[in-house]
Amino acid sequence: MRNKRVLVKGVEAVALGALEGGCECYFGYPITPQNEIPEIMSVELPPRGGVFLQAESETSAINMVLGASAVGTRVMTSSSSPGISLMSEGFSYLIALELPCVIVNVMRGGPGLGGIEASQGDYFQAVKAPGHGDGKFLVFAPYSCQEAYELTAKAFELADKYRNPVMILSDAILGQMKEPLELKPLKIKKISKEGWALTGAKNRPARVIRSLFLDSAELAKRNLTLLRKYQKMEREIRFEKMAEGGEKVLVVAFGSMARICKEAVLNLRAKGYEVGFFRPITLFPYPKKALAELVSSQKIKKIIVFELNCGQMVEDVALSLKGMGKLISKSYPPSVIPFPEDLEREIKKCLNSSDFPRV
Repeated sequence: MRNKRVLVKGVEAVALGALEGGCECYFGYPITPQNEIPEIMSVELPPRGGVFLQAESETSAINMVLGASAVGTRVMTSSSSPGISLMSEGFSYLIALELPCVIVNVMRGGPGLGGIEASQGDYFQAVKAPGHGDGKFLVFAPYSCQEAYELTAKAFELADKYRNPVMILSDAILGQMKEPLELKPLKIKKISKEGWALTGAKNRPARVIRSLFLDSAELAKRNLTLLRKYQKMEREIRFEKMAEGGEKVLVVAFGSMARICKEAVLNLRAKGYEVGFFRPITLFPYPKKALAELVSSQKIKKIIVFELNCGQMVEDVALSLKGMGKLISKSYPPSVIPFPEDLEREIKKCLNSSDFPRV
């Protein structure tokens, strides 16, 4: 494939990234604002020898994902907040069985059915408890169509590498906005699954993949094995930072909110304001060390966290900083989307105030 510049929505970039990443099967159920993903996969997968199937529900879809993954197929699903909740039991089984797959959540407002307004309200669900038990996803949060394309493709490789689900966490802003995307070949590695996939036991011993451990010592060992795997995932941590020294305030945000924040920060820096910027691209594992080192090395006094929710990622920022600086949470619930000028005013207040409300 030659490089090609196209105008696409964020969800279309995700689908194109999945195809570039070697996706062979897609199972899902329609829900806005991500319906363009299954639409594209339904057209593109069959001619490539892949499988597209619209399940009767999200619960069915995630169990189809489980079955396809168990036989060594690169497989994905996509949904939006309430649909993702319906999949949570399947998520826990995928984690416990150490089955790789890619899951895309284009968040909408909640709780409950909520609405299709932009929201980042699924942060806790994605990074803390995608399913029951101590299970975790590797979670990426793109903030552009280009990142959505590249991270989705890379997610298939990393899912296979760690034998673990990888989530692309997006939202209605990025999902439905259009911007240029450079379609280009990516060096996505193929990782052998010969050692574990259930491909039939002809000429080899039978294999069993299981999540039920009735022996307590065996279950404890299993959880510690998974914990060590999550620690190894720290090799995949990605982030963006903007700080040259002398910054008094650091702005932290992810996903679509980070785009709005970045424009506000660039505008203020151009006017001489001492403001820095930090964007976690990997939400789990969180780039705690990088954030703490930035605040410590630059002697930043105030950290303001902007989110399209009622305050979730701010907890991981607090855990990262361990009391360094004054931490300020500025949250916007679903459908309340600020303009860069609104954020500039909030940042200026933070710069000028010595008693700005802290977390």
